[in-house]
Amino acid sequence: MIKDITLGQYYPVESPIHRLEARTKVLGVFAYLVGLFLVNKLWGFAIAAVAVGIVIKLSRVPFSYMVRGLKAIVLIIAFTMVLNIFMMDGTILWQWKFLKITYEGLYRAAFMGIRLVLLIIGTSLLTFCTKPTELTDGIEKLLSPFSRLGLPAHEIALMMTIALRFIPVLMDEADKIMKAQQSRGADFESGNIIQRAKSMIPIIVPLFVSSFRIAGDLALAMEARCYRGGNGRTKLNETRFEKRDVVAALMLIIFLGVLVASRFLTI
Repeated sequence: MIKDITLGQYYPVESPIHRLEARTKVLGVFAYLVGLFLVNKLWGFAIAAVAVGIVIKLSRVPFSYMVRGLKAIVLIIAFTMVLNIFMMDGTILWQWKFLKITYEGLYRAAFMGIRLVLLIIGTSLLTFCTKPTELTDGIEKLLSPFSRLGLPAHEIALMMTIALRFIPVLMDEADKIMKAQQSRGADFESGNIIQRAKSMIPIIVPLFVSSFRIAGDLALAMEARCYRGGNGRTKLNETRFEKRDVVAALMLIIFLGVLVASRFLTI
């Protein structure tokens, strides 16, 4: 299960999506998220799914690798769908005592399930196709206009990137701890939910200790390299918008416009 978490990982391959400027990809993901939450029709989700499929094809990231990231949250998706099925009022299709399934609940559950799947796959593409350093620079440049208002753009960008980068690192660390505990006879599979939760304590405590150790090592490494924040820092490789970024931005505008229109069209 831990190995199935792919959020925050970078997939090194040469592709048109990888060559896009980081700001283009960040804005693209933002537009994609806005569009997903505006969609209220199934054909709107179909358009979003086709668009994501095209981007995955262009990114050359294996689809199986993308789907693997969904395994870690399948229980969350299922739980969300079940809540919508049984908690929505409307036309009753089945009822037993206080439990009832309505047509509106099934419709909303399908919406939520599709939306969550598309959301996870779409946002994962950002880290799959963008190096951590490029992502930091891109977010910093996007936030730089707000630095005049006192917003620490560089620090926020660095914090967000480190947080994303730490996800696979901590997952690997948790996997090592779990295997070490299993070699000592720990059982994480049997028992009820409460017993399984208690069995996770031998993993959580060492994981917290390990995370603080990794954070301390990172801080020491940054200090050893004379890191003093973003003021006066220069870039080894300056990135600029190119023609492909303009084309991608135009396609994003069209895509977002179609999703917005899908909300108001009565089709």
